[in-house]
Amino acid sequence: MENYEIIVVGGGHAGIEAALISARSNIKTALISLSIENIAKLPCNPSLGGPAKGVVIREVDALGGQMGITADKTAIQFKILNTNKGPGVRALRIQSDKIAYQKYMQKVLLNQENLTVIENMVTELIVEDNKVKGVVFDDGTKLYSKIVILTTGTYMKAVNMISDEVTVGGPDLEPTTSKLSDSLEKAGLKLFRLKTGTPARIYRDSIDFSKLECQPGTEDFVCFSYQTKEILPFEEQVPCYLTHTNEKTHKIILDNLDKSSMYSGVVKGVGPRYCPSIEDKLVRFKDKPRHQLFIEPESLSLDTVYMQGFSSSLPKDVQEKMIKTVPGLENIRIKSYGYAIEYDAIDPLQVKPTLESKIIENLYTAGQINGTSGYEEAAGQGLVAGINAINKLTGKPDFILKRDEAYIGVMIDDLVTKGTKEPYRLLTSRAEFRLLLRHDNADQRLIEKAREFNLIKDEVYQAYKEKMKKIKEGKKLLKETKFSINSDVNELLESVGYERLSDGTNALELLRRPHITCANLQPYLPKEIEEEIGKQIDIEIKYEGYIKKAKKEANKLLAMDNVKLPEDLDYNEISNLSLEGRQKLSKIRPITIGQASRISGVDPSDIAILAMVLEQRYRKGS
Repeated sequence: MENYEIIVVGGGHAGIEAALISARSNIKTALISLSIENIAKLPCNPSLGGPAKGVVIREVDALGGQMGITADKTAIQFKILNTNKGPGVRALRIQSDKIAYQKYMQKVLLNQENLTVIENMVTELIVEDNKVKGVVFDDGTKLYSKIVILTTGTYMKAVNMISDEVTVGGPDLEPTTSKLSDSLEKAGLKLFRLKTGTPARIYRDSIDFSKLECQPGTEDFVCFSYQTKEILPFEEQVPCYLTHTNEKTHKIILDNLDKSSMYSGVVKGVGPRYCPSIEDKLVRFKDKPRHQLFIEPESLSLDTVYMQGFSSSLPKDVQEKMIKTVPGLENIRIKSYGYAIEYDAIDPLQVKPTLESKIIENLYTAGQINGTSGYEEAAGQGLVAGINAINKLTGKPDFILKRDEAYIGVMIDDLVTKGTKEPYRLLTSRAEFRLLLRHDNADQRLIEKAREFNLIKDEVYQAYKEKMKKIKEGKKLLKETKFSINSDVNELLESVGYERLSDGTNALELLRRPHITCANLQPYLPKEIEEEIGKQIDIEIKYEGYIKKAKKEANKLLAMDNVKLPEDLDYNEISNLSLEGRQKLSKIRPITIGQASRISGVDPSDIAILAMVLEQRYRKGS
């Protein structure tokens, strides 16, 4: 068979981004999927984005990825969340047409130059002298490459579970393999079991929507990709709906708890803390009288809806009974029942910040195989793995995003430094610099990096430069626009609750006040500031002090992350290190002092000792 420079195993969201960025960098790439028809599948919720996750999609877009473009093209609802909160937690979420999303993404892949899509099952890695050389297919055929990127999602040794009914298979009982897990373990990788799940799908025409609360999208123009110019008009977008569980629902679930896969002992893996089954919610939050349940459209071409918040592995008859206790769902018909899925993942502590394996050279892993959950987390990892694979082939430096640069950087640093024992999900609370990692400024944070590594087109970069020019000009205009005490701007001030001006000022100073925006200042300005540019200026001016403080704190972290630790450092020979610190440092092998300081169990005193050891080495070297 034909050889490739990079082989990507898996056609999910991680595999797509890895394969596309590789092929677009003129690297001869193969993407291997169990089924071309199932590439880019959204097997669980039909939405993309939300807090932290939505920012990741913007980061992927700024770095030359595909998810944001496809999401915008195929979305059937756009909604900005947390609009009444600060910009650090605002986020875009879209309801995706899951069928249209798949078809669009498949078309992109199948028409991408330098990319060959192969339908087959990988059952083994070819490893020689701890270096990957290619893959082996189910029929024994070998395919060779310089680098392999594994993005197997939930398909390794996967089993579906409804109560005590256990069936071998991936999502929707698609094919799975145990041989690849065996191959990885044989090569020295440590695997562990994880669990996730999905709710039942119900027919839309069996719902009484009059008993549900309508949840429309955002009327403004909002999108993920900086390249998007048009989205589905608001009046054509499809709403979601809100309802709630109640005491009757809870009684049925609790009376049948022993029949759940999770609580009957069938499940061996650990489930997601932040996306639990309804059974898990009732056990963990016993004091709550009800739980939210969102009814979300799956596709314009499907007659079913998704029940967000109602994941379950209870028996089918119990699922039907409990769903019918929910207002508006009394007479529903079920198309497919909820189930739990258990699968193999690798211990991410065996992975470098580049997402290359510490055990097998030239093997990269991305997505749920690294212990994460979510489409967006997978896409971010796939892009970083792909970029680093390219850089290794071409002799460029490692591509590592820092915690103050991207949520993707926060996620990868958490995984490779702290590890995980449950499906990891990105949250705004995981980012200590979330005011810097906003939905609105992903391009300002990352596009210069994308340019440096030649990941984006010239026209995309030029559009960014034009935007930055407009922001600069807008701020200058605001600063140069003066208002006297008799200015008409007093009308605006009084309308939002302020007293009239007692001294002269300029528009920039007025903008620092709550309830004053570029939009409502516009009638008093000599030139127009575009709406999107104005929104950007609003955030940068109003939160200027907080942003400066966050950058100052981030620079302290950056100083520690710039201090490299020698690869040959033997922590067992360093006296005065704590026992736990020595064990954790030896296991994780951090690449910088900053990463070492974030390892659970490594004390500040251990960091001080490491700093002294490095200083002594430096003196001896000089």
